[in-house]
Amino acid sequence: MATNKPYRIIISGGGTGGHIFPALAIANEFKRRYADAEILFVGAEGRMEMTKVPEAGYRIIGLWISGLQRKLTISNLSFPFKLISSYLKAGSIVRKFKPDAVIGTGGYASGPVMLAASKNNIPALVQEQNSYAGLTNKQLAQKANKICVAYSGMEKYFPASKVVLTGNPVRKDIIDIESKREKALNYFAFNSTDRTLLILGGSLGARTINESILAGIDKLIDAHVQVIWQTGKLYYAGIKSQLENKDLRKIRVVDFLMQMDLAYAATDVVISRAGALAISELCITKRPSILVPSPNVAEDHQTKNAKALVSEEAALMVKDVEANKILVSEALKLIYDEQLCDKLTANIAMWAKPKATEDIVDEIEKLIGIKSEVRAIR
Repeated sequence: MATNKPYRIIISGGGTGGHIFPALAIANEFKRRYADAEILFVGAEGRMEMTKVPEAGYRIIGLWISGLQRKLTISNLSFPFKLISSYLKAGSIVRKFKPDAVIGTGGYASGPVMLAASKNNIPALVQEQNSYAGLTNKQLAQKANKICVAYSGMEKYFPASKVVLTGNPVRKDIIDIESKREKALNYFAFNSTDRTLLILGGSLGARTINESILAGIDKLIDAHVQVIWQTGKLYYAGIKSQLENKDLRKIRVVDFLMQMDLAYAATDVVISRAGALAISELCITKRPSILVPSPNVAEDHQTKNAKALVSEEAALMVKDVEANKILVSEALKLIYDEQLCDKLTANIAMWAKPKATEDIVDEIEKLIGIKSEVRAIR
């Protein structure tokens, strides 16, 4: 694709790892194809993207924006002012940076940036990770040129002519984990004869999952199961203090897993929240899973994500309110039921889309191609 100037892309998304990591995966793939491309991120001030994006080597500008709370708060009173401020700043960013395309992966900052792109006739692409479209993305659908989705049937939320089924971007190092099994077991100092359970609560941790594992920790110890437990930084110190007198020879407790590929490679069964990114990784790694959807998310989209897999016998689900009583018991039942594990593995593998990132960047290239004549006279 010939060009006179480096391509310029704005990517907006954040708030949670489920929005940030897909955004970074898209940026990395675009930079792989066009090393001189200029990529600017726009996020929400005070959210985790403001640290994660610079750590990945990209520039980011923050908007003064947040979501509406479900109850009356001081933050809600300032919401109209934040919204106006963010729209004005997003418009200024778009006009100054002059991007060839704008990509939104969800989060508070996406709305103002995508609307600014539309107002300035900049091609825009929305990446919807969930099986249930969020309010922001549904509102942006009429303005966007393309909408990349991870689930079939999303035409009920978006114009069918704009929808492209690509899947969700995932980190490349988890795409071929079977060859890493021996390395992974050595990394965690595990043996190959005992079964291994991986416990994840998302990038920020999950209180319910952590409390449920603490409630059942003696069962896990007695069952001689090997455990990798990512608690999240917020919960780590408290959990460690409660485990001081426990036999943790087979249990690895960490605040954050840097080597997720090895964690998946060492694992036989996963307990996880049902965020879009988590589910996409489980599909790629083909791991039998028990999903515990968070009830604290917009429009209960994690439950909808989980049910999409459960209906195809590709995962099991435990409700958040039931987790404390039954989660560990259900995990132990699954981990020793090899026939059910094999069934879940085969079914979840059918959902995997390992080339999602490449397919999304292909769609961005098409948008830039639409604008090629404009580029020539700019």
